[in-house]
Amino acid sequence: MSEQSKLIFVPLDERPCNYEFPYLLAKETEYLVERPPLTMMGLKKRPGDADQLWSWFEASCAGADGAVVALDTLLYGGIIPSRLHVLKLEELTARLERLREIKQRYPQLKLYAFQLIMRCPQYSLSDEEPDYYADWGREIFRKGFIQHRLELGIATGEEIRELAEIDLRLPAGVLEDYLGRRAVNIEANKLVLELVRDGIIDFMIVPQDDSAPYGHTAKDQEKVRERITALDLELKVYMYPGADEVGCTLLTRMMNKAAGRMPLVYPRLSSVQGAFVTPLFEDRFFYETLKYQILAAGGLIASSAAEADLVLLISTPGETMEEAVSQKHAFHSYDVYRNLMELVEYGEFLLRIKGMPVAVADVGYANGGDQKLVKMLRHKNMLFDLAGYAAWNTSSNSLGTVISQAMIYLLYGRTQAHLDFLALRYAEDVCYCSVVRGELSEGPVQEMGYGKYELDGPRGRVAARVQERLSQELAVRIDSPAGSVRITDCYMPWNRMFEVGLSVRFLPS
Repeated sequence: MSEQSKLIFVPLDERPCNYEFPYLLAKETEYLVERPPLTMMGLKKRPGDADQLWSWFEASCAGADGAVVALDTLLYGGIIPSRLHVLKLEELTARLERLREIKQRYPQLKLYAFQLIMRCPQYSLSDEEPDYYADWGREIFRKGFIQHRLELGIATGEEIRELAEIDLRLPAGVLEDYLGRRAVNIEANKLVLELVRDGIIDFMIVPQDDSAPYGHTAKDQEKVRERITALDLELKVYMYPGADEVGCTLLTRMMNKAAGRMPLVYPRLSSVQGAFVTPLFEDRFFYETLKYQILAAGGLIASSAAEADLVLLISTPGETMEEAVSQKHAFHSYDVYRNLMELVEYGEFLLRIKGMPVAVADVGYANGGDQKLVKMLRHKNMLFDLAGYAAWNTSSNSLGTVISQAMIYLLYGRTQAHLDFLALRYAEDVCYCSVVRGELSEGPVQEMGYGKYELDGPRGRVAARVQERLSQELAVRIDSPAGSVRITDCYMPWNRMFEVGLSVRFLPS
């Protein structure tokens, strides 16, 4: 690659985790990352402008070395619009054909892509789904779940009775709309695989957002997997749980390939049973996904710390995974079936005595950091000496993020951009996700006259309150003799409490 390599990046949507994280990770590297202007991207349920996005992408590919592309954005206008559109397969086919033209015009372009299989949440809520999902989401999920088990011959009598009852209640029009869109999307998934076969797309990930072992999404996975096998693409198309972290993963893979590197990662778990826990919102044992996440970013699992380039300390649950907000209560499986103390002591030994790069995947809880773990890391003054840290949203979201940050650290070292990204993770994953979000969502937001799914705009009173509380938590939980974290911007991207948009700086002492 040339001295400053130009990399085109089409994000999955406009939220910071998709639009900002890969861009921030590439800062102070030899990669110039170009993204579409935010005005072209959508806003939650409003799709991005597909024609504008394609034109921008085509024009930007001139002189670029590589591209990381969320196909859901180029096809549907974003991740949420992929669940709401009324597009015909012919329109999607025509859009995909443009990738062939682009690759013919720019044959030097390394093209990495990802495309989701449409999710099917287990609950009735329309925040990120069609409006009817507020009334019928649970039924749509259960119908798919039980039907799948029925086809496999493992449905119970109780499940069969439940299915009959759902069939009496669930409106035919609702199901028709839902299944019709799924059918179109899955055909688009299959068409993309032909682009991989023909060498238009060099590598691809089919991430599983909010997956379950049975149901509509699991059955669609089978269809795509069959096609992958039929086209002999097993080594070029990976399918595993995740979604919002994949932009980071593919960016890192591109950097590793360009540098001719394949980092060896030694994972050290806080619990013997941790490898066999199926994380919330996922469909398989943790360790199987871990292998994929390391492989997809361009690395391999090492069999020992001695041969590793990087040691990944992983705080897993001891038995079953809980939400981060629940950690104020004692849980036997967290306190007895895992050993965080050993994990931290081992990490400090490798870092200080052996001089090894050490990163922390804090995936003991879903949707936020483990406060005890972070307290111990701070006590050891390790927080800003780590190669990476993440603890946001799902286990896979965190894994992909921390693995990406740590592998980029192996290439470029302890830059200011690296320290700022660590600071962002502590502010967001620990202070916001595991403390401030829950605290403000259950009471204070309502007292201000709003609800957790409808605030007073991205930069209203709620955002100001969030920033104030985050600054207090950072002072108590993160700031240390090494330095402090300053918030320079705070907003609520989707006008709800679930995610926060932050800009932060790490200020060394």
